[in-house]
Amino acid sequence: MIRLENISKQNGHQILFIEASASLQRGEKVGLVGPNGAGKTTLFRMMTGEELPDEGQVSVDRGVTIGYFNQDVGEMSGRSAVAEVMEGAGPVSEVAAELRELEAAMGDPDQADQMDEIIMRYGEVQGRFEELDGYALEGRAREVLAGLSFAPEMMDGDVGNLSGGWKMRVALARILLMAPDVMLLDEPSNHLDIESLIWLESFLRGYEGALMMTSHDREFMNRIINKVIEIDGGSLTSFSGNYEFYAQQRAQLEKQQQAQFERQQAMLAKELKFIERFKARASHAAQVQSRVKKLDKIERVEPPKRRQTILFEFPQAPRSGDDVVSLKNVSKSYGSRVIYEGFDFSISRKERWCVMGVNGAGKSTLLKLIAGSTKPDTGSVTIGGSVKVGYFAQHAMELLDGEQTIFESLEYSFPQAGQGSLRALAGCFGFSGDDVEKKCRVLSGGEKARLVMAKMLYDPPNFLILDEPTNHLDMGTKEMLVQALADYEGTMLFVSHDRHFLAALSNRVLELTPDGVHKYGGGYLEYVESTGQEAPGLHS
Repeated sequence: MIRLENISKQNGHQILFIEASASLQRGEKVGLVGPNGAGKTTLFRMMTGEELPDEGQVSVDRGVTIGYFNQDVGEMSGRSAVAEVMEGAGPVSEVAAELRELEAAMGDPDQADQMDEIIMRYGEVQGRFEELDGYALEGRAREVLAGLSFAPEMMDGDVGNLSGGWKMRVALARILLMAPDVMLLDEPSNHLDIESLIWLESFLRGYEGALMMTSHDREFMNRIINKVIEIDGGSLTSFSGNYEFYAQQRAQLEKQQQAQFERQQAMLAKELKFIERFKARASHAAQVQSRVKKLDKIERVEPPKRRQTILFEFPQAPRSGDDVVSLKNVSKSYGSRVIYEGFDFSISRKERWCVMGVNGAGKSTLLKLIAGSTKPDTGSVTIGGSVKVGYFAQHAMELLDGEQTIFESLEYSFPQAGQGSLRALAGCFGFSGDDVEKKCRVLSGGEKARLVMAKMLYDPPNFLILDEPTNHLDMGTKEMLVQALADYEGTMLFVSHDRHFLAALSNRVLELTPDGVHKYGGGYLEYVESTGQEAPGLHS
């Protein structure tokens, strides 16, 4: 359906593609992978025709419709979320808009003298709307929005009042409702909670068109795709199978390439030693010449490209007492909305609680109560002896001083630390070389999250409270964080929609549901096994 043939592309000084080729066929579900900045978004833009390759060509089969979702959703306001989603569905959305105008006109006393014409036109437009199956379309739009966790009042409210994350969901819903022949989804799993993720997973598995997507959520990717296209060093390589299979294949190929490289290096060293040893002897001149010629002809094996992997090791946190936190008879409401009433909960040393619950169940509120950033209306929250709290919240990223550089920000937080150890810390979190001179205001969401995390983990707390810590992180940084936290000796309480993170790090589950709070002794995998669901309110 879409073919990329020998494409080359350069952005400024950066070469993204060199004579790269790949294709997307009907029914394929492709994961596009590669390090940050490798050109994934540029590739999508070339497939939609928004950008052209410098050389080579991108061809799309005649009549193929393409829906492209990216992180830049633009301005949305003045319409309801439902109307905004239907707007993406072509002609029917224009008819729906005229219907709404006519309905308003019918209720407007100032237009009473034109009522006959209005009613007549309304009949015609309504007929056309039915012809286009418009009423079913509105039902489908609501179904998609509900799948992405919209409550009915949010669907009908002005889309302009929604936060950036919810506007992203509206933009995603537009593409899903449009049901094009080809869907290109750039990070659709960002900003989604676990329930929406699982719904989207099942929607995309049932989608019959061709799909190409990027995602930092390995579990999500694994369950949908049947092919991987990797961007690496300017070329495109295709692997069949899901993400897990690709990761194994890639590791195997690297191993083989490394072995080939080492064998060739050993052979070259032996030949060069011979040449060096006998080049001055006339009796060996012919042999030396023939070996020099042979070496010139040998095609050199390149060593495998080393992916920059970042590793972070926790300095040992001081030991806390056995009782880390205790909530007694806690109540908390926002206006008329009761979040907790008479709630008791305690955490002991080395427990790692993950908090599960649908939107609005009170997950972030619980973390704020325990971190001390919000107070209970009644009851008490008591932090145990020798407990040092580290709290990662989404708003922490907004508190960075935009005018400071990354390095100045670290120095400001740790004035006693040496330059060397702060540079090493920055390197662990993916800021190497000149990166540390970037001003905080130009950092991406992922870079800000990494900086906040670096500050939190440098002087390690023995009780970590993490609210969606992986939201903006790429797969490499997530993997580093999971490995570092797996070796962490302290206590943890966290909310996350990343199932790999949940499974790797939890040993207790607290589930918040409308009919009460449930505690599970094992981690996330045991929770899934005992409840038969991957998230509250959803059955797998």
